[in-house]
Amino acid sequence: MMLETSLDARSPRPRYTRWLRLAEPWFYLSPGLLLIALFIFVPMAIGISYAFQSMNLLNPMESGWVGWDNFAEMFDDRRFFKALGHTLNWTVSSLLLQFFFGLALALLLNREFRFRRWVQALVFLPWAVPAFLSGLTWSWLFNPVVGPLPQWLSNLGLLSEPYNILSDPQLAMWGPIIANVWFGIPFFAITLLAALQSIPKDLYEAASIDGASGWQQFCRVTLPFLAPMIAITVMLRTIWIANFADLIVVMTDGGPAGSTSILSSYIFTTAYRKLDFGYASAMAVFLLLLMTCYALVLLRIRHQLLK
Repeated sequence: MMLETSLDARSPRPRYTRWLRLAEPWFYLSPGLLLIALFIFVPMAIGISYAFQSMNLLNPMESGWVGWDNFAEMFDDRRFFKALGHTLNWTVSSLLLQFFFGLALALLLNREFRFRRWVQALVFLPWAVPAFLSGLTWSWLFNPVVGPLPQWLSNLGLLSEPYNILSDPQLAMWGPIIANVWFGIPFFAITLLAALQSIPKDLYEAASIDGASGWQQFCRVTLPFLAPMIAITVMLRTIWIANFADLIVVMTDGGPAGSTSILSSYIFTTAYRKLDFGYASAMAVFLLLLMTCYALVLLRIRHQLLK
């Protein structure tokens, strides 16, 4: 009896052991969580707090808490709604073209042919080029004096004469969109190619035996397996494109006459040229909420596809 009592006294308490087991994974995750909190959530919280303050460095004496005034100013700003419409055009056009060209490229690279690895290296090259350098290169290509594209477009009858479309308010947005499509196709090609290579070959063989055509195999075998990957890549790329102002700032700087200004470039201009960090933060918070709602919808769709 005394021996059993002494063993019970030495053994850890069940409740203490249970809490220790629950806390153990968080202990191992704590360094990563701490870094995420310091470098993501803390700056995000500070930036959100700026949206409710007057932070115009040109009027430092008027700084202070203003509540919802920045958001009220935002919804009365015609340039904000104009930039929001351009953001929709910029994001949807770039996303659709990147996706379809990337999918076609992934299907091509999924086949065996000579010099396939060399072609893969060349295809993925645009993703490795810095966005600033890409913007400068495409600005040169659209220049009618030194660039070939205006001459080619004129010869094809798409332009009445060779001129820089980046200076045309009706066509200027297509310059950064084309550059963005060239820049973003490798992302879809890489991710979709990886998903294609994970599809069992036996399924295609069974479909061929059943007499399915190539299009039927694509619709009944390839697309169902690619659907979850398509949902997550489309979600990520949409968020990146909507926040990707580098090409626009380099190529057009939001002009001419604001015809290529999107929300992210307008936020950049407001914050770092007008030095109005409060109003820029309010627009950034709006964009954050918009992208969060979009991501939740896409994640819900992906969850349904995985069932």
